[in-house]
Amino acid sequence: MSGSKPDILWSPHHPDRYVICDTELGLYRIGPVGSSETKAGTLPLSEETAATLLAINSDTPYMKCVAWYPKHEPECLLAVGQANGRVVLTSLGQSHNSTCKELVGKEFVPKHARQCNTLAWNPVDSNLLAAGLDKHRADFSVLIWDISSKYSPEASVSSEKIRLSSVDLDSSSVVTKPLYELGQNDACLSLCWLLRDPKLLLAGMHRNLAIFDLRNTSQKTFVNTKAIQGVTVDPHFHDRVASFYEGQVAIWDLRKFEKPVLTLSEQPKPLIKVAWCPTRNGLLATLTRDSNIIRLYDMQHTPTPIGDETEPTIIERSVQPYESQIGSFAWHPSSQNRMVVVSAANRVMTDFTVFERISLAWSSTTSLMWACGRHLYDCVEDGAEGVDSVIEKDIATKMRQRAQSRYGHDTVQVWKNHLLAGGSDPQLKSLWYDLFYMKQCAEDIELKLQGNKQSVVYSGIKNIVKTTSGTTESRRCWSGSERQSDVPRYHSEERCLSLRLCGWISRGPDIDVEVFLRSLEQEREWERAAAVALFNLDIRRAIQILNKGATAEKGDLNLNVVAMALSGYTDEKSSLWREMCSSLRLQLKNPYLCVMFAFLTSEPGAYDGVLYESSVAVRDRVAFACMFLSDAQLPRYIDKLTNEMKEAGNLEGILLTGLTKDGVDLMESYVDLTGDVQTASFSMLKGSPGEVLKDPRVQCWIENYRNLLDAWRFWHKRAEFDIHRGKLDPSSKPLAQVFVSCNFCGKSISYSCSVMPHQGRGFSQYGVSGSPTKSKVTSCPGCRKPLPRCALCLMNMGTPVSNCPGTGKSDERLDLTRENKLAQFNNWFTWCHNCRHGGHAGHMLSWFKDHTECPVSGCTCKCMQLDTTGNLVPSDSS
Repeated sequence: MSGSKPDILWSPHHPDRYVICDTELGLYRIGPVGSSETKAGTLPLSEETAATLLAINSDTPYMKCVAWYPKHEPECLLAVGQANGRVVLTSLGQSHNSTCKELVGKEFVPKHARQCNTLAWNPVDSNLLAAGLDKHRADFSVLIWDISSKYSPEASVSSEKIRLSSVDLDSSSVVTKPLYELGQNDACLSLCWLLRDPKLLLAGMHRNLAIFDLRNTSQKTFVNTKAIQGVTVDPHFHDRVASFYEGQVAIWDLRKFEKPVLTLSEQPKPLIKVAWCPTRNGLLATLTRDSNIIRLYDMQHTPTPIGDETEPTIIERSVQPYESQIGSFAWHPSSQNRMVVVSAANRVMTDFTVFERISLAWSSTTSLMWACGRHLYDCVEDGAEGVDSVIEKDIATKMRQRAQSRYGHDTVQVWKNHLLAGGSDPQLKSLWYDLFYMKQCAEDIELKLQGNKQSVVYSGIKNIVKTTSGTTESRRCWSGSERQSDVPRYHSEERCLSLRLCGWISRGPDIDVEVFLRSLEQEREWERAAAVALFNLDIRRAIQILNKGATAEKGDLNLNVVAMALSGYTDEKSSLWREMCSSLRLQLKNPYLCVMFAFLTSEPGAYDGVLYESSVAVRDRVAFACMFLSDAQLPRYIDKLTNEMKEAGNLEGILLTGLTKDGVDLMESYVDLTGDVQTASFSMLKGSPGEVLKDPRVQCWIENYRNLLDAWRFWHKRAEFDIHRGKLDPSSKPLAQVFVSCNFCGKSISYSCSVMPHQGRGFSQYGVSGSPTKSKVTSCPGCRKPLPRCALCLMNMGTPVSNCPGTGKSDERLDLTRENKLAQFNNWFTWCHNCRHGGHAGHMLSWFKDHTECPVSGCTCKCMQLDTTGNLVPSDSS
């Protein structure tokens, strides 16, 4: 072994020791940087580890190969193959073991001198050492030595005595008679013992790979190939062997040894080492000459058995421990994916770990899992209360919780859906109140009588105010005061409808906000209620509300101060009150208190301080605009506000856009920001059916939400959503896709039952009633041939299950609860697609709770296990 070709051997006993072999043997101990084991002058291997030189052995020149004794005792015994064919046992460090002293220095000498190419200790019978030598026409090339044997002069030929006499050695330490001699008139370039049987030896001969059996040395199994170098057995799959020739690696299966099962892509330069990873199944590392990279081949995905005709796919990648050329490498025997790499010159060593490719997987319940090596990491969303207050939950978690609370399904009190969503999101609250007011207006009798007003309601305030006609202007006194107000107010039918959609007023021509004010007081929104009262020119009512809020439990006493300031209102332009309110109103923290004084100090028609206060609810700003902006100002303001809402994806803007194309644009911005396809799906279904539901974006949201419910295994919830969708959008009802057909005539049994009753007998639903006097569908209504029999009760299909609820027509008509409908599943036709046996669904489910095989005698089909969803339980089942 020359200095240009170093090699590395890990100790089979000490995970922190290894040997570097080139012109001499160097024993190193690896340890963490800065530990007591690593002294001054150590060699850094990585940022965390360093190596300490423990011993050097220069007693064995002309080294060509080295093998470490596999047993614990003696622990530092090495076999060294030399250029003249001799195998010398040597040691690193001093051992007090007597066995080691007897073995160290022992030599095993072939008959004819030639180079020793490879050595291999038997992993079970550790006294056996196999040596592979170059070719000699009169000698064997595979010699198996017994290291416990002794030299016997009587058994030696005279030529051996002559050759040994010239060497100054103790004759007792020289062995010249091998235990086995194999491979005559050939050369051996590589060796390895087969792990599946310690009596089998795999040798890479000159023209073939040969398997020798020590129990019958006269016979061998071989295959002709050029890939005879570096034979090595996969430690995790004992029938898989790798070998190479020049730049190509061949993978063999010993069970099908005729040809390689896999040939890896050829490298441009010759290979010098191939090694299986001892800690990772199916990972092979290769090194080419004058290269600074190590190629890795992951054969984890190899199909079994390996001997299939089709070549298996592998994952190939390269790693680069450092910039300089690599001389050799060695996998660590126990640390996962770890290796030590030595450079081709100067013995520069590196401790290197090959990181696995990380596979990520999101579960449908938002937990994240990834695999790295042998470790599997699971990252779930923290449900602690303290964390929830700081980190907002993922939208998928929110949608899942909302689906469990039947969010979106309340079609009567539509506004309650925001409570089902938790009641904490102001945008959702605004959305569902908007849809509730739209529904109220659409159901109004007067509006229905007026024809197309129902569709106008869902078109949004933006389209309603564009059609404003017959607007009247009025000036009225402040309520409770004789002073005339100089603030003009505008009235029209469309403006009143807009105020209704904002929730300020109820039915009727008069603008009466008292009901709305009382609801705000119940919700303890004192500032908002006072602002609405003030906008309706009732300053006395606003002061009353503020005083009530100040005296209420946990009320804000500062509201009394605000009420006091309101009571001093004067419409004089140059008064001190107006001047102070204009300058100090921005210091008020509550936006409604701020806009109250902005309104009182503004000039008629110039209400920017109110209209552009973004902290005030959109519905309140729009209602204010409908009361105080002229026909010229109102559409411009509504258009501008609508565009702002669409760009921001703010659901409060649905009041303006309605469920129109503009509404879909706004919802698209909202979904892009939040991913909440659940709210988008339900809200778009609430409007009157039209072109909006045909929009591909709306269909995409609906389908994605359905897929989410299926991924969460909320199959009942998804079915309820489909029913809900079918009621609101009749065009979405799917056609029947699966039929139970007759074996004889091929007609649909259920279809025939519903449209072709036989001789006047009603088949409203087959197999529902358990009454003995009721007609049963036990034969095909088309051809009258009998239906198959249940494998368990042996009754014809169509006969109801005895324990199914409902015993007569009266029960069938009256007891239509959800539980009763679901129980009828027991009567459904069920059969296995593999063995074609089946019966009533209820009977089949009961049978497979206690059995795995088909109930039909002689049939061994495991029907339920064939269904991938057979063992799944819906997550939303009670």
